[in-house]
Amino acid sequence: MRTSSMRRRATAFGTAGALVTATLIAGAVSAPAASAAQPDGQGHARGWDREARGVTIAAARAARAGVDWEDCAADWNLPKPIQCGYVTVPLDYAKPFGKQIKLAVDRIGNTGTKSERQGALLYNPGGPGGSGLRFPARVTSKSAVWAKTAKAYDFVGFDPRGVGHSAPISCADPQEFVKAPKADPVPGSEADKVAQRGLAREYAEGCLERSGEMLPHMTTPNTARDLDVIRAALGEKKLNYLGVSYGTYLGAVYGTLFPDHVRRMVVDSVVNPSRDKIWYQANLDQDVAFEGRWKDWQDWVAANDAAYHLGDTRAEVQDQWLKLRATAAKAPLGGVVGPAELISFFQSAPYYDSAWAPTAEIFSKYVAGDTQALVDAAAPDPSDTAGNASAENGNAVYTAVECTDAKWPTDWNTWDRDNTRLHRDHPFMTWANAWMNLPCATWPVKQQTPLDVKTGKGLPPVLIVQSERDAATPYEGAVELHQRFKGSRLVTERDAGSHGVTGLVNPCVNERVDTYLLTGKVDARDVTCAPHATPTP
Repeated sequence: MRTSSMRRRATAFGTAGALVTATLIAGAVSAPAASAAQPDGQGHARGWDREARGVTIAAARAARAGVDWEDCAADWNLPKPIQCGYVTVPLDYAKPFGKQIKLAVDRIGNTGTKSERQGALLYNPGGPGGSGLRFPARVTSKSAVWAKTAKAYDFVGFDPRGVGHSAPISCADPQEFVKAPKADPVPGSEADKVAQRGLAREYAEGCLERSGEMLPHMTTPNTARDLDVIRAALGEKKLNYLGVSYGTYLGAVYGTLFPDHVRRMVVDSVVNPSRDKIWYQANLDQDVAFEGRWKDWQDWVAANDAAYHLGDTRAEVQDQWLKLRATAAKAPLGGVVGPAELISFFQSAPYYDSAWAPTAEIFSKYVAGDTQALVDAAAPDPSDTAGNASAENGNAVYTAVECTDAKWPTDWNTWDRDNTRLHRDHPFMTWANAWMNLPCATWPVKQQTPLDVKTGKGLPPVLIVQSERDAATPYEGAVELHQRFKGSRLVTERDAGSHGVTGLVNPCVNERVDTYLLTGKVDARDVTCAPHATPTP
């Protein structure tokens, strides 16, 4: 399942990879040489392999070229004074002088004085497939949470390779991709499973047909290399980075490949970086965590029965959900909202506390007789061609990165056994998640071996922020990264589960993020914070 707010397909981690001469980098103070070779856990030398040499070449080139900043195109919908530009990177870092692609970047300058400026802060919101271009808008919107950090840093966003304005990829016609209703994700028969397997195979074939040149290079390590080239193009000696959700895995891979290029790194809502988890097992773990957070939301709805009238116990709220689901399975609401569309809409509540009240309100309206509000909220909009193209692109990148990053089971019996078992006790997301990821079982390009995330020479303390009951990135992922990055600090938001903690108002968390980004200091030991305020109806 997708680990960002950009979700679609049946639902959402998801519905659903010669030494450089001294003269080349001479004077390129913004492009440090690649880290010294380190074993990668497979007996290979990392650091002076072909990709490492390629990224050093590309970074030196980018440092010389810089970024030609200008006003953003009107259809990018970014308010002034945000500026936009491009950074050129190799499609294949093993061939740095081969085909090049352009990555879209944007920025807004620090709001403080020249003496207060500490450089650029780069951001990735997750996905894979999420665009970071809205990040500088946190300054134009005067976000109080980020006001102190904005004084010190230029806020820089980017579209990762394959996303949005950065050589976008596609796996299906966008208008066909969003058509509804889709089949019920929960199979009622073997025939249903056969049909879903066919759709997954067709989707994988569509990725190859529409984006075949890009697919072998749509990996997290390549995006991490892109990040280092962007750093160099910005004139930064070292990287300041904020990654949320999948952006934490991107940060973990960057920190492993370029430990001595990191200045400050905050990772929020952490993907488990263990090779054993990326990506098949991580998605199964998500199914369990989503069920837990779904129950948290139902408890909250029940506690606020006076507002929503959906039942004053979790069991009663669940009964209303099952009744709604059965009704939509029998006859899709408005002809377009079946169980798949319902899951896509309702999963926002387990993802984000900010969705608790709006989701409950629409559910309440439906039970009271207003079906249209739910149809309007859950159905696709065929007229929104730009939004549909973005949704399709996001899903394509999600699939391409996760399928190419790691080896997935190719035996259907493995998928069938694991998801049938999980569905018994965790029915909310399990099958929807399985179908979203199933294209990886028949992926048409070589699947790689995930990097062994670890501490390298020069890596500074990394700040890890995580809520205890996160559904999209279960808490164990933060613990795993904390163990792998020596000197890191873990800030835990207790008894909370919203995905993406650093953007919420919680002084215990906010003050530590500010202190770290402004001074580099972390607490002497790990910290547990009380939860942020519970949503109100």
